[in-house]
Amino acid sequence: MTTAPSSTATPAQPARPLTRNDYKTLSLSALGGALEFYDFIIFVFFATVVGKLFFPAEMPEWLRLMQTFGIFAAGYLARPLGGIIMAHFGDLLGRKKMFTLSIFMMAVPTLIMGLLPTYAQIGMWAPILLLLMRVIQGAAIGGEVPGAWVFVSEHVPARHIGYACGTLTCGLTAGILLGSLVATAINTLYTPVEVADYAWRIPFLLGGVFGLFSVYLRRWLHETPVFAELQLRKALAEEVPLRAVLRDHRGAIVISMLLTWLLSAGVIVVILMTPTVLQTVYHFSPTVALQANSLAIVFLSLGCIGAGVLADRFGAGRVFVFGSGLLMITFWTFYHCLFDHPGWLFPLYALSGLLVGTIGAVPYVMVNAFPAVVRFSGLSFSYNLAYAIFGGLTPMIVTLLLKESSMGPAYYVAAICGIGVVVGGYLWKKGR
Repeated sequence: MTTAPSSTATPAQPARPLTRNDYKTLSLSALGGALEFYDFIIFVFFATVVGKLFFPAEMPEWLRLMQTFGIFAAGYLARPLGGIIMAHFGDLLGRKKMFTLSIFMMAVPTLIMGLLPTYAQIGMWAPILLLLMRVIQGAAIGGEVPGAWVFVSEHVPARHIGYACGTLTCGLTAGILLGSLVATAINTLYTPVEVADYAWRIPFLLGGVFGLFSVYLRRWLHETPVFAELQLRKALAEEVPLRAVLRDHRGAIVISMLLTWLLSAGVIVVILMTPTVLQTVYHFSPTVALQANSLAIVFLSLGCIGAGVLADRFGAGRVFVFGSGLLMITFWTFYHCLFDHPGWLFPLYALSGLLVGTIGAVPYVMVNAFPAVVRFSGLSFSYNLAYAIFGGLTPMIVTLLLKESSMGPAYYVAAICGIGVVVGGYLWKKGR
């Protein structure tokens, strides 16, 4: 199995500082990614309300919550197909075209979700249509995230890849922050009755507008220099890119999938599921839970950039060893102390968010694991398959763990952080 760095097959880039055009590309890419990721995750912030509106009222609370998170997870299960198809054409036709298509595919379903009738109006068709929209969203995000990492990494000098990928990941997490802020505003401005009646639709309608604006933003981006040079040299893949990935880069796939598992646990459990758990298990108000979540995401965004910079300077292995170990300790302490010390909610959640920022180094490893000619396909296949498996099952596994113990989410994150430490140690030993 090979995990050879991409430099063996990547067109050489000059050793230069970041330019104004580089910062423009990073800014537009991160902003567009933030708006698209908002569309994908806004669902989870209204999981409790959506569950009550789109499933029978007599359904037990825990089962309704599991059904709702199951529909959320369906978006992850749809990612591999969308990601593989977009990556295939991204490696053959260009990064920018797929980068723009993915955001259009995200905007339309989000808009429709804000207009869907509820279970009381059309019965079982309500959750079925909701599920269909999540599947289309999943296909779109499957191309967006890997494509964004490849896009920015191929625009900057090699010694700034960590910073570029960390900045892009910061943009994606800023989309989660935007969702949290909008959810906080909705729960502050409207009563629970008004939210259940109509106000829950507002964030989805806003998301459709955000998505279409992002399509416009991406008109100003240019194809990556790496792909342009591959085209010029007629060095594009001569066979189906995914076939070459599966044949020649199985080691890179394994490493990428394990790191994606770490990434999915950090984002889904610590950031996306915890606000609902804080409300249903620890009995914090929606406003307080979402305010704490917003603070955690601010620190997460900063942590992503910091992890990318540290990976450039010291290697990703060290980042994962120390970051994963500290997250394991901090998040366990967070859940363990909340019942006795609710006043610790904000500082401990903020620190947990900062340490989840360790995931900012994940794309640094993945873009360097595959040669440029199949980079999009290799990264997309590994990332999306892992997210479909681990990200898709995580909400339901954590929900089942919560039936046994309020510490369920902390136990799950601790186990995955252990994997992060092991993978980090391997990379450190290999000098990466």
